[in-house]
Amino acid sequence: MYLMKINHIAKGLSLAALALTLGSCTSGFEEINRPGGNLDKGTLQRDNYSISSFLIQLQNRAFPEQENWFQTNFDLIGNYLGRYFTYANDGFSSKNFTIFNAPNNWLAWPNDIVLVPTKSAFSEIEGLSEKGDLNYNWALIMRAQAFLALTDKYGPMPFGLDPKNPAGYNTQEDIYKSLVNDLTTASKVLKAYTLANPGAKVHEAADKIYGGDFTKWAKFANSLKLRIAIRMRYVAPELAQQYAKEALTEGVIESSADNCAITYIPRGLYKTSVEWGDSRACADIDSYMNGYDDPRISAYFAEPDTKADRKLVGCLAGANVKNKAAADKLYSAAAVTKNSPSVWLSAAEMWFCRAEGALAGWSGMGGSVKELYERGVKESFTQWGASGVDAYLQSERTPADYKDAVGGYGKDMPAVSTITPKWDDDATADVKLERLITQKWLALFPNGQEAWSEIRRTGYPKVFALPVATSGYTIHVANRIPYDVNERTRNQANYSAALTLLGGPDDYATKLWWQKK
Repeated sequence: MYLMKINHIAKGLSLAALALTLGSCTSGFEEINRPGGNLDKGTLQRDNYSISSFLIQLQNRAFPEQENWFQTNFDLIGNYLGRYFTYANDGFSSKNFTIFNAPNNWLAWPNDIVLVPTKSAFSEIEGLSEKGDLNYNWALIMRAQAFLALTDKYGPMPFGLDPKNPAGYNTQEDIYKSLVNDLTTASKVLKAYTLANPGAKVHEAADKIYGGDFTKWAKFANSLKLRIAIRMRYVAPELAQQYAKEALTEGVIESSADNCAITYIPRGLYKTSVEWGDSRACADIDSYMNGYDDPRISAYFAEPDTKADRKLVGCLAGANVKNKAAADKLYSAAAVTKNSPSVWLSAAEMWFCRAEGALAGWSGMGGSVKELYERGVKESFTQWGASGVDAYLQSERTPADYKDAVGGYGKDMPAVSTITPKWDDDATADVKLERLITQKWLALFPNGQEAWSEIRRTGYPKVFALPVATSGYTIHVANRIPYDVNERTRNQANYSAALTLLGGPDDYATKLWWQKK
C-alpha cells in the first residue's frame, strides 16, 4: 500500500456537515457527512450531537492515528527524522524529509490535515461552550497537543493569536506561552470539576483516551506543560523552571497506568509498517538497542523475514532503497498489532524531564538526577513489560557498530557514541545529558515527533550521517520542515512576515526558537 489520495477540507467548510460518528473503536471514528446538511447550532446543541462530534474531530486531529493522517503527519516526518524508522518504499527514496527535498504536497499535509480542521473544530466548540465549561477546557488541552506538534515542525504558525489578523503568523515564543496559558487554565478547571464531582465520567464514548476520566486529563495537561518547559530550557531557562515547578505542583503523569494512549483500530503504525510495509527500523536505533542488548527490542520491533545475526535490523536513514519487496524482508518492521494502543505521552518521559530539570539545578524535581533518571528507565521497562531493568542500569555496554543487512541498501557505519546505560555521577554535565537523553529517546519510542525534537534540542542521541548528497546541507537531521509552497502566493504578505519571525530562510536548516544549546 502506498500513500493514498488525501481529500483536504476547505477552510470555509462548516464542520457541522463533518460531524463524526460516536461508534466503537473498531469503526476508526470514521468521519461522515451528517444527513441534512448544515443544521443550526441550536438544533445541534439540543440533541448534544454537535459538541461530542466536534470533540471527537479535535481528538482525531490532535492524535492522528487514521493511517493516512498518521503517515503524512508523523511517520514520514517525526518517525523518520527522529531516527526510529526509515522508508522501505522505493517510491520515497529520491524525495523525502530525511534528505531535505520532500515533494511540495508533503509540506502541506500537516497544515491541511491537522491545522485547518483543528482550528475549525475548536471554533465550533468555542461557539457552543462557555470558557468555564468542561468541554471548552478539554478542547484547550487537545488543541495544545495539536498546535505543539505543528509549531515544532514548522516554527512560527498562523494560529490566530492576533484576532485582527487570523491568517498572520505568530512567533514560536508567543505560541509556547499561549499554550502554557491554555494548559494552566484548563488544568485548574478540570481539577475543580473532579474535586466537586469525584468519580464522575463525562463523554465516555467520545473520549477514546481516558474514557471520560478528567483527573487523568488534568494530569496530561500538566505533563504537556512540563514537556514544553523542558523544550524551553535553553532559550528561556527561568521561565522554563517556573513552568516545570507549576506543572509538578499541580501533578503530572507518574505511572504508566495514566499514560496518554489511544486505541484506534487499525493503528496508524500498524498500517504504515506492518500492513503496507512502507516503514522499517532505522539503523540508529539498531545500533543503540543491539549494542545495549536492550530487553525491549522484541517489544519494539519484529525480526526481519530474512534470517540475520540479530533480532533487530535497521536500514540506514537516507539509503537509496531500490526495491520495496526486498527491503521489507531485510529490515525489521514495528512489533505492533491492529489494536495495540498508541502512547502519545508517557510516565517515563515525565521522569526523564524531571531528571533533566534536576540536572539543570532546578529544585523540587522529586529526587536526585540519578534517581530520576533510573526511575525513567524503570518506568519504560514497566510500560513495555520488559524484564532485566536492574542489570540494564548497571550495564557498561556501548552502542554497536552498524552492519547493514546482506544485500541491503545502505552501508556499514561505525558507532557514533560510547555512552552507556549506567549512571556516572562523576561524569561531565554534557556526558550526563547525553546519557539521559539517549535513554529518554529510547523510552519515547515510537513517538518520533518527540524523538526528533530531542535530537534538535540537545544534539542527542548522536546519529549517523546521511549516505547521500543533500544539496549543500551539512546537518544530519532537519531542524524544521519548510512551509507549504502555496503560502507564498495565497498568503503572501503574512508569509513574508513569517520569514522575519523565523529568522532565516524557509528551508530545513533554519533553527527553531528553542534550539539554543
